[in-house]
Amino acid sequence: MIRVALGARGAFDKAIDECLPVFNQTTMRKVHELVEKRAMSEAMRTAGRWGAMVLVLLALGGSAVEAQEAAELFRQNCISCHTIGGGRLVGPDLKNVEERQDRSWLVDFVVDPTAVLGRGDTYALELKDASGGVVMPRIAGLTRKQAESLLDLVMAESLLEQSQFAGLGLGDEPFTALDIAWGEVYFSGTRRLLNGGPPCLSCHTIGAMAGLRGGRIGPDLTRVYERLQGRKNLASWLQAPATEIMRPIYLSKSITSDEIKLLVAFLEDTARNRAEDNYTARLTMLLLGLGGAGFGFMLADGVWRNRFRGVRRALVRGER
Repeated sequence: MIRVALGARGAFDKAIDECLPVFNQTTMRKVHELVEKRAMSEAMRTAGRWGAMVLVLLALGGSAVEAQEAAELFRQNCISCHTIGGGRLVGPDLKNVEERQDRSWLVDFVVDPTAVLGRGDTYALELKDASGGVVMPRIAGLTRKQAESLLDLVMAESLLEQSQFAGLGLGDEPFTALDIAWGEVYFSGTRRLLNGGPPCLSCHTIGAMAGLRGGRIGPDLTRVYERLQGRKNLASWLQAPATEIMRPIYLSKSITSDEIKLLVAFLEDTARNRAEDNYTARLTMLLLGLGGAGFGFMLADGVWRNRFRGVRRALVRGER
């Protein structure tokens, strides 16, 4: 019995010795698999958290870029006629504009004002009448998405105590003689504008200045202060000139707020105190033109007189 028992114990121990490596390998493999699964799960959770953060940052970054683009779009195309919280200009103050009309209508109007007016829309016709018959121009290439971004900007700015698009706020205080003098200096180009834009005199004439009084590409600015109905409208126009010629020039060479104030001072003083008829300047230009043409003919005659006569004599003698 003892021998049998000892033999059985030996066989059992041998079996254990043979099975233990296999058992250890299986167990370790399972342990490794479990660790790998847990590590992978943790890595996925971590990646998920980082991914979510990245998506949030991208969304915020995208919103910031869109807001910046909308602000630049508003600055380039809207501030010459509208403020946000600064009162009416040519067009209405846009603060809380969505309390006056629903967004869908506003998007349609911003994208294509003429089309909305063409439908005979009552509110659009009221806006036209209030603006003195001025129709808001269509912004070339503007999409509905960009119009939505503009409206988002307007509503965000409406919530601020002071919008960046409230206008310059020049007030009604009289300008000083120094303001007017410096305005004339900048208008004439005697001193260059800070951002390098061309002076007003290169394209416009004005009755307050002596001599030929400027260029003839643009309109006479002698009474522009009256035509635009005061400081606020004139200053807003100078912030973002909306004509086809001026817009691309001043887009990257904008006139600073201080320069605008001085130019407004000069143009206001001109309209009120020096708005003489520009007939004298036009007559001077005509007389100088005629005088220059006459001098040119006399010069040509003096240079070519003998040569022409010499040729003619030879021809006449040849005929004889």
